[in-house]
Amino acid sequence: MAVESRVTQEEIKKEPEKPVDREKRVLLNSACFPQTCPLLLRVFTTNNGRHHRMDEFARGNVPSSELQIYTWMDATLKELTSLVKEVYPEARKKGTHFGFAIVYPDPKRQIYRVKEIGNTVSGRKGADDSMTLQSQRFQIGDYLDIAITPPNRAPPLQGRMRPY
Repeated sequence: MAVESRVTQEEIKKEPEKPVDREKRVLLNSACFPQTCPLLLRVFTTNNGRHHRMDEFARGNVPSSELQIYTWMDATLKELTSLVKEVYPEARKKGTHFGFAIVYPDPKRQIYRVKEIGNTVSGRKGADDSMTLQSQRFQIGDYLDIAITPPNRAPPLQGRMRPY
């Protein structure tokens, strides 16, 4: 016996998309709302202001400073900064600099590549705050590398950030 849907295409189009309530961590049916499905983001941090070397990701290895974060593709760099600050209290100081990079496998060779995507600073608004993983073509399976620089050693702001 065949089963048919009685929902018309017009009814589907009429139903507005509802935003995900991240505070309650609502997960809707991923078959109907694939954009709301969270992913496991593997994040590697340094506190010396430099990203990890790519050879640290070679031959199935990863750096030891791993954080695992359940998040969404539309997570912003500012949201990710807040999550990292929850884990590293020393990164909460005003003026701490966070440099974000995507680490991804090279499809032609068995090495990893890095793509710097943006920066945030604790206690300051910046141009990259609202940048999302999706907007930077992050793909599930990529890693996120965050170079954390303490405020007394932070790189120059170059006019991109302003205090609140």
